[in-house]
Amino acid sequence: MRGPVATALGTLTLRGRCLVAAGLTLLVLGVLLGERPLVQIAVFVLALPLLSAAAVARRRFRVASRRTVTPSRVPRGAHADVRLEVTNAGRGTGGLWLLAESVPAEVGPSPEFVVERLPAGETAALTYRVHGTRRGRYRLGPLRLRLVDPFGLVLRSIAGTDSAPLVVVPRVVPLGAGGPAGGHGGGGSGARRSIAVHGEDDVSTRAYRHGDDLRKVHWRATARTGELMVRLEERPWRAQGTLLLDTRARAHLLARGHAADVRAADAGEDAPPADSLEWLIEAAASIGSELIGRGATLRVVTDARELSPSGHADGLTRGELLDRLAGVSPSRLTGLGPGIELLTRLAGDGAVVALLGSIGPDEAAELVRARSGPTTDLAVLADVGSWGDAGRGRGAGGAARSELAPQEGAAAVLLRAGGWQVVVAGADQSVAAVWAHLGRAGAAPVPLREVPA
Repeated sequence: MRGPVATALGTLTLRGRCLVAAGLTLLVLGVLLGERPLVQIAVFVLALPLLSAAAVARRRFRVASRRTVTPSRVPRGAHADVRLEVTNAGRGTGGLWLLAESVPAEVGPSPEFVVERLPAGETAALTYRVHGTRRGRYRLGPLRLRLVDPFGLVLRSIAGTDSAPLVVVPRVVPLGAGGPAGGHGGGGSGARRSIAVHGEDDVSTRAYRHGDDLRKVHWRATARTGELMVRLEERPWRAQGTLLLDTRARAHLLARGHAADVRAADAGEDAPPADSLEWLIEAAASIGSELIGRGATLRVVTDARELSPSGHADGLTRGELLDRLAGVSPSRLTGLGPGIELLTRLAGDGAVVALLGSIGPDEAAELVRARSGPTTDLAVLADVGSWGDAGRGRGAGGAARSELAPQEGAAAVLLRAGGWQVVVAGADQSVAAVWAHLGRAGAAPVPLREVPA
């Protein structure tokens, strides 16, 4: 346990320590040389920091702080203003207070303030700004209070316990009406439409796909067209969409470090995502918001888990979608198997939009086996190597990047052969451009698949 002398010496600043060293030197010289004036000066020099330390140590104070973050939830690239109210809750007037707010490096430097002689019961309002450079959940605070003496010889530091949340959510890009289904996704919960008309001869049909139930083959349409056709029965429908988000660290080139945050902050609100994973997360936010806006019930699964809605709701709201995506981090899984199992259980016959990093033919074949239905599913494959070429990501060397392109190409071919509509996205492409390209990828716009209510 530290004694009072050790505690006092521990509060000395560099200036105070230098003064103590100078005083000890004068004291030794004065004793050795027999010079009494030097000894007197040494005693004065030594007494000044010690008395200052004792005065600061005995000072009693109570400080209360409160933060207001506006807004407390910002998209990546936007600012939030923080109002910090510091109240002197003690009985006496405060001295010279040096205040430092603890702020995560991802949202900006830690601000510092000086408050001098704040009367008892009074409040000082301080403001600073944070920048949502990187998506995530952060805590602003606690406040660190440093007391100093008028000579700057002694520094006493005390940290509070209070803090305030800040959530940096993915940026949502307006997608417009040029993507799959255009503006015809419609159909909120409970909406109904008939996909068959009266009469066996006029029943709606489509081409047979691998995995379809042979009991649904419509033989008259098959004989008429010369191709194997399956029947679509009349059922009540409810629009639904499911996103599959690939968050595996091994499937992306991840940008790390403070330098990446500084570059993004300098680029402003229009800065592109730092790496392929962040690009896919912003794509999930934008596409998911688009589907919710069309009235679809949205489910989101990653390679490891579902981003569950609150309560007993069937799907995510727009706010819940962004909040859940704000907390997504790279996973250590090597395969998509757990995510595909979740997708099979949750999506049913609903529309699926798969947002994938670097995948191989085996994973593409697994997706094809898991998904077969009446309409085309959508897949966005991130050209992970393009992020390395653009200098935005790291995690794979040149040899590894040279192997990515053939694998991604083979995966795209397998998905298309299985009935998926596929687009490859590079680092220089926007989410809106990729979404519009998905709408042009087929012979006709692909409608949102619907599932029975």
